[in-house]
Amino acid sequence: MNIVLFRQDELGGRLPIEDPRAQHIIKVLKRTIGDAFDAGIINGPRGKAIVAEITDTYLKLEFAWSETPPHLHPIDLIIGLSRPQTNRKILQEATALGVRSMRFVTTERGEPSYANSKLWTTDEWRRHVLTGVEQAFDTRVPEVSFGMSLEEALSETDTGVGRLALDNYEGTTHLGAAAKGSDRFVLAVGSERGWTGDERDLFRKHGYKLVDLGQRPLRTETAIVAAVSVCLALGK
Repeated sequence: MNIVLFRQDELGGRLPIEDPRAQHIIKVLKRTIGDAFDAGIINGPRGKAIVAEITDTYLKLEFAWSETPPHLHPIDLIIGLSRPQTNRKILQEATALGVRSMRFVTTERGEPSYANSKLWTTDEWRRHVLTGVEQAFDTRVPEVSFGMSLEEALSETDTGVGRLALDNYEGTTHLGAAAKGSDRFVLAVGSERGWTGDERDLFRKHGYKLVDLGQRPLRTETAIVAAVSVCLALGK
């Protein structure tokens, strides 16, 4: 992790020695009393934490805050629910790239059991999001929701943005060309099996343009990283 994140309610207390962050501070960063390291408040400012005390049971830290990171990029993702291991990668990588939100939706070709994975039924997904935030040396956390239908997600879409759906079969424009001229995006990426004809019609109904990233089929997590990167590079 490139920054150690804390909740607001943790700042005045002691960090238990068994907490993974405490172990990282001591064993990876190799900090001792008086040393400082990069820290941040979730959705708040960044700054420095100073190790004030180390005991067998806790670390006591002091904080000095400086700047608040800029807002996340105005890119909202709609993602077909995929295998849990794929979704874990997406949560980390899309967060590290700075997207504003992720909606993981059920699709006609998706496996229904994916929505019942412990990734979603426990708070595991939050840990992967925070890993992405820490990787990016940021404090801002994207909004994440899951389990709604594709139509529900499309109905929540901001109509004043570039609306793009990746599709290897009926994409008529390269994403790089479609992204030019927009500074906000809703980007839809299907699960491993892609979109059905009915889902493509649903995208068109909601004003989405079907686009591609070229002729080579990509894994869902790879397509998301590539597509978000294109939007960040070309969006104006």
